[in-house]
Amino acid sequence: MHRMRARRSHRFHHDDPGSESDSSTPWTASMRHKFREENEYRGASFWMDCYEKVSKTAEKYKRATEEHKREIEDLKAKNFFLRLWIQTDHDDLGGRSHDPGFSDVVLFAAEDGPNGGQSKPVLAHRAVLASRSPVFKAMLEHEVKESQSNTIKISEVSYDALRAFVNYLYCAEAFLDQQMAYDLLALAERYQVVHLKAYCEKFLVSKLKWDNSIVNYAFAHQHNAKLLLKAALSLIIVNKDKLKKRPEYSELIKKDPCLVVELLEACLAKQENTACSTGTI
Repeated sequence: MHRMRARRSHRFHHDDPGSESDSSTPWTASMRHKFREENEYRGASFWMDCYEKVSKTAEKYKRATEEHKREIEDLKAKNFFLRLWIQTDHDDLGGRSHDPGFSDVVLFAAEDGPNGGQSKPVLAHRAVLASRSPVFKAMLEHEVKESQSNTIKISEVSYDALRAFVNYLYCAEAFLDQQMAYDLLALAERYQVVHLKAYCEKFLVSKLKWDNSIVNYAFAHQHNAKLLLKAALSLIIVNKDKLKKRPEYSELIKKDPCLVVELLEACLAKQENTACSTGTI
């Protein structure tokens, strides 16, 4: 029994490079040191790989969570927008559906019809317009021409844009392209439909690029679209060396020189702020 234990003990010392064995072991002190260094290196590398993988997963989760939060906020805003109709006293409809056949107000695009006249009618309900827009509400509540005639003429808008605008007031949905987003944002600004304005603004920001940044900057300035204005300005500043070569810039100088001055001042202010934050001045 004693001999067996001795053999086992000898075998253990022979196989373990980290153990303190007698002179019969083939592992020298330098070999044991090298073995330990290699294993420590492997361990550090393993944990670093684990850390990087976990960090990437955490970053993906964070981005997904932020995206979900934005979607939830958008849904909440849409729900609030649509709920206004439910909270409104809509006895004017006599319990009937929202079918245009039961409408009590007519909207026209004032200059989009044949020979520059008014367009085809867009039918709606007073209660819906008033619940969605404070401007329509004020218009329809007071003894003004639109309220008495139940007719609303809207200038500087196409029939398609007007129809899309009224449709949005009912269902909070719109199919956008670049031009429709411009038209609906302008209408939303005019009639204070905040949810629609934010919806169009986000769409335009997603389509923003250097080629259309100057046009979008001017449009955003005109309609107080702060999110679009900031995004367009950032893109212009990045490409400020190319600014004078753009035909849109030359056209803007002729149409609105004051806005060009504001644009250049904003570029200089941004450049100064960047220089201060980096300590280059």
